[in-house]
Amino acid sequence: MHLFFRNLPIGTVGLLEEDGLLRRLFFEGQPRFPDAVLSMTPLLRLAFEELEACFQGELAAFSVPLAPPATAFDGAVRSALLAIPRGETATYGVLARAIGKPGAARAVGSACRRNPLPLFIPCHRVVPASGMPGEYSGGRDLKARLLRLERYAGC
Repeated sequence: MHLFFRNLPIGTVGLLEEDGLLRRLFFEGQPRFPDAVLSMTPLLRLAFEELEACFQGELAAFSVPLAPPATAFDGAVRSALLAIPRGETATYGVLARAIGKPGAARAVGSACRRNPLPLFIPCHRVVPASGMPGEYSGGRDLKARLLRLERYAGC
């Protein structure tokens, strides 16, 4: 496992690679993998370059290979998250209906909480039915900031 950190427009972000796949994104203050080797790999370099291009509004889609989802349900939620266009949001209920599970809004929320790769898998684009930003692994303020950035910068 390889881990590296870089300062981005939203703060310090850590990325974890294992077996040629991006496994995890860390925001400041989140737990890390103590067994990981602190080193920059070509895959981590590409991932950081793509994040930086995204924040500059110069990236249409990420190409970094991501670790597979933990469960089939998480995979369905991941696909639905990736279908939400930049600058737009969807509610947990809308995502539940999109994956064919109309009564599973809370389960969709749980899958979003388990998302190991926020930013790459844009769970920040999912909001409660109230329309407020709601919870996020990087904190509510960061979620609101990401939504604003996407509306105006294209990331």
